[in-house]
Amino acid sequence: MNVSENLAEIQERIAKACEKSSRNPEEVNIIAVTKYVSVERAREAIQAGIRHLGENRVDGFLHKQEVIQEHVDWHFIGTLQSRKVKKVIDQLDYLHSLDRLSLAKEIEKRASKSVSCFVQVNVSGEESKHGMKPQEVENFIRDLKEYPSIQVIGLMTMAPYTDDENVLRGCFRTMRELRDQIREKNYSHAPCNYLSMGMSNDFEIAVEEGATHVRIGTSLVGKETV
Repeated sequence: MNVSENLAEIQERIAKACEKSSRNPEEVNIIAVTKYVSVERAREAIQAGIRHLGENRVDGFLHKQEVIQEHVDWHFIGTLQSRKVKKVIDQLDYLHSLDRLSLAKEIEKRASKSVSCFVQVNVSGEESKHGMKPQEVENFIRDLKEYPSIQVIGLMTMAPYTDDENVLRGCFRTMRELRDQIREKNYSHAPCNYLSMGMSNDFEIAVEEGATHVRIGTSLVGKETV
C-alpha cells in the first residue's frame, strides 16, 4: 500500500467535494487514523504530508507519541475514560470525544494548559454510539463555561455505517446546523468553528455538508496487525 498515492486520491476527492459545495479544500484537515497500523506506517503518512494523527486508545496514543518525534498535531478520537484523563490530557492537541460533565471536571482537574475539544454528538441516535443527544448540546456547552481549561472548538459525530446517501447527508447537515446555532451564541469559551465528521466510507458527503476535519484510516494508511 502506497500512502502517498492514497493521500493524493483522497485530496482529489476532497477537492471535488469542495467544488460541489463552493468550499476551499484548505478548510478540510485530514486526520490519519493510525490505530490499526504500525509506527512505520504512521511515519509514511507523515512523510507523505499528513500533519494530523488520530488514535482512539490511550496506550496506542502514548506509544506512538513517544516514538514519533516528527512535528504533528495529535488527536485523541476515542472515548476517554475519566480515570485515564491524567495520562493523556497534556499530551494531546485535540480531544474529539467530550460528551459528559464528569469528563469535563476531570479535564479541568488534570490539565495544565487549555484543551481544544470537540463535543461528541450522537446525531444518529444509535445505541452503539457514544455522544450527547443533539437537544442536550447547547445546555452542555453553556455549562462548560465553568471549566476554563476547556475550549470548545467544534462538534464531532459518527454517522451510521450505511450506503444510504440521504441518511448520511441528513446526519451531517444536522450537525452543521447545530454547530451554526452554537457559533451564533458567540460564547468566548466555545467558538465552535469546526466539524469533525466523515470517515473512509463517507468523507466526501461530510465535506459537502461542511466537515472541517475528516478522520480517515483504512483508505489512507490501511489496516495491519499491530
